[in-house]
Amino acid sequence: MEKWFTKDGSLFLQSIGMQRGQYVLDFGCGEGYYTIPAATVVGDRGKVYAVDQDDEALNKLSKRARSTGLDNIVLMKCKRDLKVDLVDGSIDLVLLYDVLHYIRQRKDLYEEMHRVLKKEGFLSVYPKHCKSDFPMWCLADLETDEVIEEIEAAKFRFEEKVWKKIVHFGGYTHGYILSFRKE
Repeated sequence: MEKWFTKDGSLFLQSIGMQRGQYVLDFGCGEGYYTIPAATVVGDRGKVYAVDQDDEALNKLSKRARSTGLDNIVLMKCKRDLKVDLVDGSIDLVLLYDVLHYIRQRKDLYEEMHRVLKKEGFLSVYPKHCKSDFPMWCLADLETDEVIEEIEAAKFRFEEKVWKKIVHFGGYTHGYILSFRKE
C-alpha cells in the first residue's frame, strides 16, 4: 500500500481531475486510502475534509497524516443525518468512494453533497457493491447505471464512467468511477 500512498493514489486522483489548491471532501474516508493522496495533490494551498463515522478509522488516518507531515487534512465525525459542518458552496470536489452501500438515505446524502459543492463542483463516485459487483446492503438491487440515474435526479450532470485501477480494503482492484458536475 505504500506505493498507493506515495505515488499511485496521487496519479489516480489527478487523472479524475483533482488539482493543486482545491478543497476536497472525502466522505466515508475510512483510514484514508484516498485522503492521504488527495492531501498530497491539493498541497498546502488546498484542504481535504475527511469525514467518517468510525473513530478508529479516523484515529488511524490521523496518525498516518502526522507521520507523513500532512497538515492540510481536517478530520470530521459523520453525523447521523449525513450533514457536514461546511459552508454552502465551499468544496471543489467530493469523493464518495465505496460508501453508498452503507447509506439508506442516499437522496439526503446527494442533497448535502450538492449543498457543499461550488457551482460546477465535481462529484466522483466509486459505487462498489452494486448488483453486478459483489452486491451488499443498500446497493444490492441497483446496477451502476441505476446509481447514475439516482445521482442525476439529485441535480448532478453525469459526465463519464471510466474503469480505473483503484484501492479497496487495502489492496489494488479495478472498478468504475462515475463523474458528475453540480448543476
